[in-house]
Amino acid sequence: MSETALSWSTAWTIARRDLSARFRGLRLLLACLFLGVGALAAIGTLTGAIEDELKSRGQTILGGDVQIEVWQRGATPAERAELEKFGKLSGGVRLQAMASSDETVVPIELKAVDQAWPLVGRLTLSDGRKVGAPAPGTAWVSPDALARLEQQNGGTFSLAGQTLKIAGVIADEPDRLSEGFALGPTVIVADGFPEAAGLTAPGAMYRSKYRLLLPAQRDPVATIDELKAKFPTSGFTYRQRDRAAPGADRFVSRMGEFLVLVGLTAMAIAGIGIGGGVSSYLEARRNSIATLKVLGATSRDITRIYLLQLLAAAVVGSLAGLLAGILVMPALGKALGALLPVAPGIVFDWAALARATAYGLLVGLVFAAPPLLAARRFPALALMRARVSPLSGQWREAVWPVGLGFAAIIGLTLASAAQLPVTAGFLAGAIVVLGLLGLLGWALRKLAARLPRPQRPLLRLALSNLHRPGAQTGSLVTALGFGLSAFVLLAVVQTSLSANIASRVPQRAPDYFMLDLPRDRAAEMERIVLAAAPQAKVRQVPALRGAILAYGPENAMTRVADLKEIPEEAWPLRGERGLTYSATLPEGNSLTAGQWWPKDYSGEPLVSVDEELAKAIDLKLGDKITIGVLGVERSARIASFRRIDWDSMGFNYVLVFSPNTLADAPHNLAATIDLPAGADRTQLLPQLLKAFPASSVIEVGGVLKQARELLTQVSTAILAAASVAVLAGIAVLLGAIAAARASRLYDNVVLRVLGASRRQLLLLQLAEYGLLALLLAGVALVLGSAIGWLVIVQLFKFDWLPNWPQVLAVLGAGLGMTVAFALAGSLPLLRAKPAQALREL
Repeated sequence: MSETALSWSTAWTIARRDLSARFRGLRLLLACLFLGVGALAAIGTLTGAIEDELKSRGQTILGGDVQIEVWQRGATPAERAELEKFGKLSGGVRLQAMASSDETVVPIELKAVDQAWPLVGRLTLSDGRKVGAPAPGTAWVSPDALARLEQQNGGTFSLAGQTLKIAGVIADEPDRLSEGFALGPTVIVADGFPEAAGLTAPGAMYRSKYRLLLPAQRDPVATIDELKAKFPTSGFTYRQRDRAAPGADRFVSRMGEFLVLVGLTAMAIAGIGIGGGVSSYLEARRNSIATLKVLGATSRDITRIYLLQLLAAAVVGSLAGLLAGILVMPALGKALGALLPVAPGIVFDWAALARATAYGLLVGLVFAAPPLLAARRFPALALMRARVSPLSGQWREAVWPVGLGFAAIIGLTLASAAQLPVTAGFLAGAIVVLGLLGLLGWALRKLAARLPRPQRPLLRLALSNLHRPGAQTGSLVTALGFGLSAFVLLAVVQTSLSANIASRVPQRAPDYFMLDLPRDRAAEMERIVLAAAPQAKVRQVPALRGAILAYGPENAMTRVADLKEIPEEAWPLRGERGLTYSATLPEGNSLTAGQWWPKDYSGEPLVSVDEELAKAIDLKLGDKITIGVLGVERSARIASFRRIDWDSMGFNYVLVFSPNTLADAPHNLAATIDLPAGADRTQLLPQLLKAFPASSVIEVGGVLKQARELLTQVSTAILAAASVAVLAGIAVLLGAIAAARASRLYDNVVLRVLGASRRQLLLLQLAEYGLLALLLAGVALVLGSAIGWLVIVQLFKFDWLPNWPQVLAVLGAGLGMTVAFALAGSLPLLRAKPAQALREL
């Protein structure tokens, strides 16, 4: 009887009559899809809303349609004249400076703007005024700067020896996001101030930024191409309005992809729960299915009827998840507010919502297929005897549909991936881990069957329940092992990162960085430091800025401007970077190939390159590198490769040149100051600022504090995201209990008839789930720690410093939660009345 006797409409009529309006029996499927689809919908909607906000506000965020940036100089009159031909122009300066008020010294980000600024939008002050550039002699300051200077609106402070009046407090700065990371709060001044205060003297570290507002018909990309052709050696870097904040774009893209992968992990784990829930549902419908078969229903009829029921439940669960994901998005955006570049609006990302629904339906069908196909395969008599002779071979019937479903899920994931290698690696790793856990579940069942039986009856029964026919050991091991491993992974990564920053960095980082130290006053600076702290260590290096323009063999050099895409590992090719020269090998560096030049070297210009960059762009000894410094191209031959100790947090440069390459270029020095323990720090900073008003002194402790706060926020967000996987694991646990509930009910009834008390039955459940949890704890500890070691040591290049008490505490909490939910799910079985259960047998 392979032919179907029922049409789809007739099958739906039967399915609808049999299906409870409240989906009784399918609530676990609803819960799993609600959880998985809701998580993916919330993630997709949030990411789409942020991306839409960045795109729609791109012109405001950038402050125009095109931005031109150049280091350590301003645009020449000829360059400005060319720029003004394209549209309305606004220019200004950005630099690090030191502001002081009485005895308080604060590092700030100084932003000098002209009368045309801002080209788009207006600066909003705390009193509601909409303004542009401040008047000469005044400044707009951020609330943080006001607080650190211990001043009030209308007060004064000093900057580079000049007195400025606080004319207003910034409430909303339209182009703040495009300015990037800053080491201090913002202070905005008129464009003539930096030059008058000596902050833009030759060699000083500052950036000149120019924004263009183009006519409506002009294309920003075409404009940038024209500017590159006009100024090939100017050192200009460009940005257009749809890439107003590339750092924010990359962050949002990676955050979204990470969260999607977490959501898919939760969905995969929930899928196991769906399989258990469907098995439980069909077990409850076993007699109904057998009756339909006796009345003439074919296997295809049974498939149609119950497939329609499952699809109806899957659609309801997915739609409920979509609605919940959309509704929870504002709360999610608020919770992540400190980490997000912009406040997301309400945007319906239909593509993301469609993907979430597709994932939900595919996962539901993949994991529901084996029990459904088992129900259609077996004859009525086998179904009626299934309670005492469990059905087997479910997966043989489901190999093709399950395989095609998995292929569709993997294809959909890879097709929508922003970073294909990362996503593919994650999927491969997840499949391997799930496969290992599945193999472990099978091995545990075999091992439990072969172990000697304990003398104590409860332990003997608990052990036998792990390998009995119909036992859910495999699905429990897979789901809970994955969830607990994820918790261990997060714990070891978070504690290792915190330990590296808290204990390792302060031991090696200098106390202060000093920027823009005049070369001819280096000895004076060192005298001031040693007078305040005789045991202090001062290190001074030449500091320049420049961009890599070309690299490779002398006769076949690659121009960076011709590259369609710059690899992630070749980040020094993006824009201008710090440059230096040295007669000796820098501290914390070691040669890996080639030789260092003599101290009195005066031959062909040479350069030593970081070995990681050399690998990324395939450099060889003897190749050449061309850089642009202050609009002048300079070339040097590669003499050596170096390994850099980035952990030292001192001056580490990707490119170090021989002195004769750059010594004639205008530049200042940068310095690090290491103070001995117990040194008086209160007077050093004011003394340095008084002697060098145009220089900046940055306290490393403040920077590290920002890093710790950011790390804490990121860790909290990751932990919250991963909790979705744990919730899915709980759903699987409940599904496994539900799938075995019928057989467990009669086991308990038999034990009750034989004299077992409810307390003994509860202890039996506790022993079984406790034994399984303890076995999983060891596996989760090994798997999570192994993956965490790869992340910390191989990816982050940090020391392996997990806090094992905290890791074990997290694992213990997960185990306790597992056993508690398992026992809670088993309580209804203890309340069953033997007489009623035996009558239904």
